[in-house]
Amino acid sequence: MPRVLDDFRRAQLAIAALFCFLGFQYATWASRLPALKTRLSLSETEVGLLLMVCGAGAAASFPLVAYLMKRLGSRSLSLVSALCLVVILLGLSAARNYPVALLIICADGVAVGCLNVAMNAQGAALEAAYQRTSMTQLHATFSGGSFAAALVASGMNTVTSTVAPHFATAAVLLLLLLAYARPRLLADQQEQAPAAEQKDKSRRRRLTVPSQVTLWLGCAMVFGTVTEGAMNDWSALYMKDVAGAPDRLAPLGIAVVSVMMFLARFLGDGWRSRWGDARVVRVGSAVAGTGLALALLAGGVVPALIGFACVGLGIAAVTPCLYVAASAQGSDALALVATMGTIGLLAGPAVIGFVAGASSLSWGMAVVAASAVVVSICTTRIGWNTAREAVSS
Repeated sequence: MPRVLDDFRRAQLAIAALFCFLGFQYATWASRLPALKTRLSLSETEVGLLLMVCGAGAAASFPLVAYLMKRLGSRSLSLVSALCLVVILLGLSAARNYPVALLIICADGVAVGCLNVAMNAQGAALEAAYQRTSMTQLHATFSGGSFAAALVASGMNTVTSTVAPHFATAAVLLLLLLAYARPRLLADQQEQAPAAEQKDKSRRRRLTVPSQVTLWLGCAMVFGTVTEGAMNDWSALYMKDVAGAPDRLAPLGIAVVSVMMFLARFLGDGWRSRWGDARVVRVGSAVAGTGLALALLAGGVVPALIGFACVGLGIAAVTPCLYVAASAQGSDALALVATMGTIGLLAGPAVIGFVAGASSLSWGMAVVAASAVVVSICTTRIGWNTAREAVSS
C-alpha cells in the first residue's frame, strides 16, 4: 500500500505540473496584454479580437485533438503541445505587427486545446487507475500557475517594460516544469497493449457523432467556463465602475474569486468522495448563480464581494467533475467537452464585454449569473452513473 500511494503521488505531481504549466503560460501573455497593446499600437477592439482569435483556435482544434489523442495518446500529446506553447510564447514576444500576432495567438488556442484535453485525460486516468479523487486538486494547480505567472510578470515589470526578457524567463520556467513531469506521466493504455491489438483498434476507431450525454456535458462545460473566465476579467471593473469601490479595493474582486476557487478546488476531492460528483456540480453551480444574482440586485461593495465569493466557491469543482464524466464517455467525448471548455474560458470574457457595451456591465454580470444556473440545469440531463459518482479516497 505505501508503494501504491507513492506511485500515485508521483503521477499526481507530474500531472499537476502540466496544469500549472498551462495556467502559467496563459497568464504570462495575458498579463502583458497592456505592453503588447502599446507595442503593436492596438485599439480596444483589436485587443478583443485577439482574445476571440485565441478562442477560435481552440474551437478549430477539436478534430485535430480527437485525431492526435488516438494517434499519440494523452502522454505524448501533453508533451508535444506543451513544447509548442513554449515556442508560441517566444514567437509572440518577437511579433512585430498585428497580423502576425493574430496568427500566433490562434496557434496558441490550438495548442491550449490539445494540452487541455491531454492533461485532463491524464487526470481522469489517474483517478481510474488508483481509485482516488484528485481532479479538483489538479485544477487548483492551474490557478496556482496563473498566480505564479502574475507574480513573475509583476517582478519583471519592475526590471523592464519589454516582453522579450519576461517571456524568455517564463519559457525557461515552463521547460523546467515539463522536464519534471515527463518521466512521471502515466503511460496510455494503448501504449501498453500488444502492437497487433493496437493496429486492430486503430482500424475501428472513428470520429463518431456525439451522444446526448456528451452534448449536455459540452453545454454545461461551456457555460461553466464562461462563468470562470468572465469573473477573472470583469470583477475588478464591476467593483470600481458599478459597485463604487475605491481604487484600492477594486482588485479585491478577483482576489476573492481566486482565493475561494483555490480553496474549493483544494477541498473539492473530499466533497466528491462524500457527496458524489452530481451533487457537487448541481449544488455548486446553483450557489454560484444565485449568490451572484442576489449580489447584483443588492448592489454595493460588500454584497459584490459576497457574491464573488459564492461564484468562486460554487463553480470551482464543476469543470473538474465534468472532465471526469466526459472521460468516461471516451476520448472523442473528452476532446469535444474540453474544447467547449476552452472556448468558454477564452471567448466568454469577450462576450460579456459585448453585452456590457450594448447595455451595461451589470447586465453583463447578470449573464455570468445566468450561465452558472444553466450549468445546474444541464447537469440534470447527464447520466452521472457513467462517471464515478464518488471515488473512495
